[in-house]
Amino acid sequence: MFMVTEKSYYMTEEGKDKLEEELQHLKTEKRQEVVERIKIARSFGDLSENSEYDAAKDEQAFVESRISQVETMIRNAVIIENDNENPDIVSLGRSVTFKELPDGDEETYTIVGSAESDPFEGKISNDSPMAKSLIGQEAGAEVSVTTPAGDIMVRIEKVE
Repeated sequence: MFMVTEKSYYMTEEGKDKLEEELQHLKTEKRQEVVERIKIARSFGDLSENSEYDAAKDEQAFVESRISQVETMIRNAVIIENDNENPDIVSLGRSVTFKELPDGDEETYTIVGSAESDPFEGKISNDSPMAKSLIGQEAGAEVSVTTPAGDIMVRIEKVE
């Protein structure tokens, strides 16, 4: 017999709190909204041609799936702590400012676990090509990053 090991989800304490809030919202409010929509759609009669009923059932399946996914992420959360690591080294939970060479603009991202990545909020996943190339490097280092558009060179300006 073999054991299935579940994936660890690296995240900040803040990221875990957000997931717990989302889970609470899904279980208390969203679930009830969907049940109410199903009840209303049922009252329209014939379910075989009832698009409102089908849409509500699809949404119910999505909500239940998301609840299960969030519960798994919380259960397997690994909280990122950088207290006793070298503060000049890029690592999970740190912000890194870099410049694309030779003449790119400075960009700053915080490296987080995949569960809370959001590039539009300046948070990139530790599984992304950029983060994988930067982790373990320090300020001043020039690093080659493989991207879908090809390799680029960046210089790490600062780590916070």
